[in-house]
Amino acid sequence: MKFKISAIAILLIAITSLSAQEISDTSFGKGLINFTAKDSSFSIKFAPRFQVRSISSWDHDGDQYGSPEHNFIVRRARLKFDGFAYSPKLKYKLELGLSNRDISGANDFNRNTPRYILDAVIMWNFAGNWELWAGQTKLPGNVERVVSSANLQFIDRSLLNSRFNIDRDLGIQLRHKTNLGGNFLMREKFAVSQGEGRNVTEGNEGGLQYTARLEFLPFGTFKSKGDYSQSDLKREVKPKLMVGFTYNYNQDAVRERGFAGDYMIRTDGSIYETDQTTIFADAMFKYNGFSFMGEYAKRTAGNEIATEADGTTPTGDVVLTGNALNLQAGYLFKSNYEIAARFTTLDFETITGSLPREQYTLGASKYIVGHKLKVQSDISYSTEDGNEDNITFRLGFDIHF
Repeated sequence: MKFKISAIAILLIAITSLSAQEISDTSFGKGLINFTAKDSSFSIKFAPRFQVRSISSWDHDGDQYGSPEHNFIVRRARLKFDGFAYSPKLKYKLELGLSNRDISGANDFNRNTPRYILDAVIMWNFAGNWELWAGQTKLPGNVERVVSSANLQFIDRSLLNSRFNIDRDLGIQLRHKTNLGGNFLMREKFAVSQGEGRNVTEGNEGGLQYTARLEFLPFGTFKSKGDYSQSDLKREVKPKLMVGFTYNYNQDAVRERGFAGDYMIRTDGSIYETDQTTIFADAMFKYNGFSFMGEYAKRTAGNEIATEADGTTPTGDVVLTGNALNLQAGYLFKSNYEIAARFTTLDFETITGSLPREQYTLGASKYIVGHKLKVQSDISYSTEDGNEDNITFRLGFDIHF
């Protein structure tokens, strides 16, 4: 209740302040509220968005596909605030999640409260091409994860991302970009974070998490930051490519997937710790309506099986290790219809007890106002260990003010 009252108060203050501000842009997709103070001491953009999904799934029972399971959900419902404070060199972003999927995950380490906060970060351009970020936000991991869920080519991200991404965390990041000659650009990103994911209040239980990423753009920057937005909505007139490499080391990780999963708690109340390492190699390419994204991920751990204090008795918790490959491509017609295809394969370490999986997905989208207003559908065929088959059809729409 306190959160709801605070959120309403923020909105009322923002709306009642409009008369004293200069409104810069109020067109659809540019933010519900978008203004800058007369003395240019701050700016704020308020942009709510939500996604609704219909999901139908059929499992193969050995001879034929059984009766479908249907599900209708509000996949995401979010309130986003961003702008600058005091100086255009000091930017901020605050994003709150309201859907069940956004706020779930209450446990003893976040005081058993809903996880409303997605992003709460300041970004300071303190010198030249250098930026310092502080707060809670996405780590510089695989490109698919850093692409906003508002800017996806399919109904949702791939299985690679759901099993191996490193997601959001609390900490600091240092970012820099270097011109290597002509249009060739290199971006360097480094992060030191808590290592246990977002909204943790009772930490740090294990060690810290260290992330480093290098990105190479040999043909220059994409239009409208298109390297972090799927589909070639801007129809690049010249080929554009980004190749990225990420190394992540979570020292003394206490959760099964580092930032997420169950805490590996022993019967005596202590927490099992093990080092986890995740690497990513990915690429984004766009040209004249065609887009391609490829990713490879690999996670290893010092000891995958969590043990009791005696060092031999398993607790039942297992670190999810293995590797994955995701490839997807699409073509956007001038009518703003797009067709796309995706192939994903997961190969887990035998010790985890998880079976290898492959998934083939075909998607179709209609972009009415780019990613801000769109209708999407996709159908996936999945196979687990070559035996257990599933077909899933999804349909949904996005609206982003």
